[in-house]
Amino acid sequence: MKFVITMLRDEDGMVIAECPAIPGCVSQGKTEEEAEQNIREAIQACLEVRAEKGMPLTVSTRQVEVAV
Repeated sequence: MKFVITMLRDEDGMVIAECPAIPGCVSQGKTEEEAEQNIREAIQACLEVRAEKGMPLTVSTRQVEVAV
């Protein structure tokens, strides 16, 4: 499966990675590469737990256009 992730640097310099399609699926790392590897592992773990509990694996996400 392929997932979109978001990454941002927090006030302490850590990179926070999140998978919007899986509620609560968040990880972090010292670098973008480390955060990406960690979110991959978190996604796998989240999917396993959601499957075990009979929950939907993902939620619907969309892109919308907003004039700025």
